[in-house]
Amino acid sequence: MEKDASNSGVSLDSGKKPLAQWAENVVQTVSPIQSDESSFTPAQTKRLLRKMDIHLVPFLALLYLLSFLDRTNIGNARLFHLEKDLGMSGLDYNIALAVFFPPYVAAEIPSNMMMKRYRPSVWLTIIMVAWALCVTFMGFVTNLTGLVICRIFLGLCEGGLFPGVTYYITLWYRRHECGLRMAIFFSAATAAGAFGGLLARGIGSMHNVGGKPGWAWIFILEGILTFLVACVAWYAISDYPETAKFLTPAEKIEVSRRLVADRNSLADDFDMKYVWDALKDWKIYVHMFITIGIYTPLYSISLFLPTIIRTMGNGKYSAETSQLLTVPPYVVGCIFTIGAGYYADKLKQRGLFMLAFEAVAIIGWILLISSDKPTNQYIGTFFCVSGIYPLVPMGVAWNGNNIGGSLKRGVGIAMHVGFGNLGGTIAAFVYLSKDSPS
Repeated sequence: MEKDASNSGVSLDSGKKPLAQWAENVVQTVSPIQSDESSFTPAQTKRLLRKMDIHLVPFLALLYLLSFLDRTNIGNARLFHLEKDLGMSGLDYNIALAVFFPPYVAAEIPSNMMMKRYRPSVWLTIIMVAWALCVTFMGFVTNLTGLVICRIFLGLCEGGLFPGVTYYITLWYRRHECGLRMAIFFSAATAAGAFGGLLARGIGSMHNVGGKPGWAWIFILEGILTFLVACVAWYAISDYPETAKFLTPAEKIEVSRRLVADRNSLADDFDMKYVWDALKDWKIYVHMFITIGIYTPLYSISLFLPTIIRTMGNGKYSAETSQLLTVPPYVVGCIFTIGAGYYADKLKQRGLFMLAFEAVAIIGWILLISSDKPTNQYIGTFFCVSGIYPLVPMGVAWNGNNIGGSLKRGVGIAMHVGFGNLGGTIAAFVYLSKDSPS
């Protein structure tokens, strides 16, 4: 009798490649004691993890770099007269920021369910192409209405990437191996901040090229870049361990064995009851409230850092200099994000690490609010970025590590990340033009 494919935790397709079916049967027919015993030496396991890291993590990080770049480049575009050219005033800019987040949050749980139902390479490529078009179209808007519409659809299309990739990582790695990989993945957000500042400094000089202002070219060129990478994603993303072309048959079995041993007796079939299990799990709600407290200051920095630096010392720095000064804090933040993920995995401790980095971030905001000296304020931005960014991957790994079953885990991660991203709506109204020191 043919096994129901929905119970495989991989695909609802009943057709399987012979090799994948054979590997699955081997894992499922050995005894529990045998399945816990690896034929791989520690050195072989280390090489296997390194091989997966090389094939998976860098490209996933690139996807998130583009995602974060495309949602926050409006902060860079603002310094090149975006508001003036579109006739914006008062809270218009804050509204344009805020409308991104409700559709972003609404898309996360459905998108993770689609990730469970269909191949990651297909789904991630689709949403990437969609958001690339949204960003590119932002370069052609002529008023606030057009900008708001583009931002709404951008949020809807980008919403599935972060929770989807976070869930995807848990399909390859054991629980206490996920934190470092998620940290490297999320460190792309800090890289996006640094890369975005450099790009904006260069692209902004294209003012009046083709009759377009500099801020429009930021959207157009960065949207085209995302589209080109999306075309590669279809071929570059390996869907599941048992279908990965870069793994040998023995390695495929070992990856499956490691995951079975790590999450023994956890349900992986596509059944709506596991969705309800996630919705009833009180621990997920605790993580959701922790996360909104992290994302609110994170987005306040990522969306407003160019403006914050521009207004230091009552406009001491030019728009071009301000773009470049956003780079160093993000470079340092990237190092801390990866380092924190490594040591949190190594020590199997996340809560204490998160408390320590929250204290670092608080020091940064104290420096920003308590000093009028540009040097002290600029030092504060290093503390803010280095303290707040490492919290996101540690929080997601902490939550995901404690949710059993792939579907429940996918929904739980989407709930966690989705609610946290509502903090972006709050952050959009933290820094108002009327409160500017200049």
